[in-house]
Amino acid sequence: MIDINRARKAFKLFLDNYKNQNQPGFELKIVHTYHVMDNAKKIATELNLSEEDIFLAEVIGLLHDIGRFEEITFLKQFDSVKFDHASYGVKMLFDDHLIRNFIEGDSYDEIIKTAISNHSRLSIEEGLDDRTLLHSKIIRDADKLDNYRVKKEEQIKAIFPRRIRDKGDMEISLISDKVYESIKNRKCVDIHDRITVLDYWVCVLAFVFDLNFRESYQIVKDNNYINILIDRFDYKNLKTKKQMENIRNIINDYIDRKIK
Repeated sequence: MIDINRARKAFKLFLDNYKNQNQPGFELKIVHTYHVMDNAKKIATELNLSEEDIFLAEVIGLLHDIGRFEEITFLKQFDSVKFDHASYGVKMLFDDHLIRNFIEGDSYDEIIKTAISNHSRLSIEEGLDDRTLLHSKIIRDADKLDNYRVKKEEQIKAIFPRRIRDKGDMEISLISDKVYESIKNRKCVDIHDRITVLDYWVCVLAFVFDLNFRESYQIVKDNNYINILIDRFDYKNLKTKKQMENIRNIINDYIDRKIK
């Protein structure tokens, strides 16, 4: 059985090795990790999974972004194109054997490795067994749900360190054609299609098109995340303003259909 308290203590010791914890974005990722862990537990509980699988979902949540701390250390920003934090996290955990600090036995290693590898991809790889696929879906939803919370609560400069100065940069930004087409087609945004800073924001809004569980859609609706995130900025360009209203209608309608 997984010792979740041991895993939490090991994560705290892991963070203590970093001397740059005051750097913009670092604390954000610590808080994000614990929220994702809680989200994973909530989803697994709602699915009536066994205690073992609930603990496993929590551990995956705890470790899913472990590569982010190296990313912010090296790049001083978050850039998923230049730095594949999921793959790097897997390397840290399994090639460098860091996983044994968090969990004693190796019987869950393949599930953990695969779930972390898949958590930030555009889509989950094919051919997974049922249990591994389930945990891959849980961590993807748990992560996306907290991304909404982050975008609602955190300061813009912490969300986009070195990429954006303040909300004014977002308010004068435009939406790229490929990004807008993804929304209209009810698809997630490919990170390689993001060009403008507003593309990054719209990319988060589009996460709803890849949620896996009704509970996840209900959380988005109950927290009014879509409306709050869209209304966080006063879009200066008239075309952009109209596009954002269309995005609001498309996504809210999509959510309502999912929770009926």
